[in-house]
Amino acid sequence: MFHNRDRMFNARRNMVIKLEQKGISSGSVLNAMMAVPRDRFVSEALCYRAYDDTSLPIGFGQTISTPSVVASMVQSLKLIGDESVLEIGSGSGYQAAVLAELAQSVTAMERIPELAERSRIVLNELGYNVNIVNSDNFNDIDGIFDRIIVSAGVRILPEFLLSKLRDGGILVIPVDENGTNHHINRYVKKSSTDYFEEVIGRATFVPYIVDEKIV
Repeated sequence: MFHNRDRMFNARRNMVIKLEQKGISSGSVLNAMMAVPRDRFVSEALCYRAYDDTSLPIGFGQTISTPSVVASMVQSLKLIGDESVLEIGSGSGYQAAVLAELAQSVTAMERIPELAERSRIVLNELGYNVNIVNSDNFNDIDGIFDRIIVSAGVRILPEFLLSKLRDGGILVIPVDENGTNHHINRYVKKSSTDYFEEVIGRATFVPYIVDEKIV
């Protein structure tokens, strides 16, 4: 998806240069990060910081993840363009937009109604066809996905996530039993009872909450 040059073009280009310097090697991911205007997903007051490599508040105790974390997690999904992706904890909608640049279809779950609605409006204005689901109930999501990415931290891997993942699919999720400094884990599902696991990085995330309880 092409976006016209704008007042943040140079700032976004500098962000992408720094992402490449930090080890983001996928050309398609770098192009997606260049295409999506992160400044549209934060408040006007924080617009000038939109392309800093830092997380920013988006209200309701939630944050938009740092660009380097978004790029690293999305890169680890190894998208080639024909996948169905489920994002959990979509927040501002920024990462959903990046995913929409790279995948065939994106479904994004967000439990906070105001954030779900705000992100739906911005994504529509930018021309991204993302299915925003305002829920934390996994039963509200139909189908099986090729990729799942979770933008909230868990203490242990929720097995129910793997049930929504196709064999051969990839799940990326932050995990830390203490809930403070998460390992970003990548799981490749081999079968219903077998998966490969690796750690791809570290970052701190807001907790994954289902039915008002931390997972």
